[in-house]
Amino acid sequence: MQGLKDTQSEPDLRNLPIDRVGVKDLRYPVQIQDKEEHLQGTVATVSLAVDLPHQYKGTHMSRFIEVLNSHGPVLDVHSISNLPRELLDRLNAQRAHVEVRFPFFLQKRAPVSKSPGLMDYEVIFEIEAFRDKAEDFVLTVCVPVTTLCPCSKAISERGAHNQRGIVRFSVRFAEPIWIEDLIRLVERCASSELYSVLKRPDEKRVTEIAFDNPVFVEDLVRNVAALSNEQENIVWYRVEAENFESIHNHNAYAVIEKSVAQ
Repeated sequence: MQGLKDTQSEPDLRNLPIDRVGVKDLRYPVQIQDKEEHLQGTVATVSLAVDLPHQYKGTHMSRFIEVLNSHGPVLDVHSISNLPRELLDRLNAQRAHVEVRFPFFLQKRAPVSKSPGLMDYEVIFEIEAFRDKAEDFVLTVCVPVTTLCPCSKAISERGAHNQRGIVRFSVRFAEPIWIEDLIRLVERCASSELYSVLKRPDEKRVTEIAFDNPVFVEDLVRNVAALSNEQENIVWYRVEAENFESIHNHNAYAVIEKSVAQ
């Protein structure tokens, strides 16, 4: 509308550029394509930001939302890579950052009864784009698991302490990689995977599986790292494991980060 003052475009005299400015924690409905090429509806939490040169007073916040809305509701590792590039163009920026967090659901059947249930996993897309460089894409899956303590098993006459833990597995990749494949990789490395529905025969089975596969938090990150080293498509990874200890008033934690030679 003509005649309205554009305050954001006024000069700023403090000579202080801003690394990131934008919108944060915007909830937005999206559809995620899974490995079976189905579209899964979910709700994402989105953050969008760009850099701001020292001479400008502010950015145009509405343009972030306009770019997101014009992008459409379907997200995958191909389409979302275009988002930060569009922000660079619309906001005349040199660097743009996009973060999208969403719950991703997998149907899992209990190991004995085969009872179906849905498991949810937090997934994070982080993409940073520079005007004169290729995009940097990091995909993270947060996978809950069971761990059973090898030391407790070795010294106890009546079982061993066990607990839930969470593995945050982040990767950079040469070619697009499926969320499901990263989740399965992590679950193979724990004492036992988790399920949403367990009958008594299932509970017996997963308890025995965990007892037969004790892992320290150190074992867990090393197991995931070893499998990651075998994946030709993974060029960098960071695996963090945190055990919510059942007999201590603290959590156990370990992390491995590595670039993988291709």
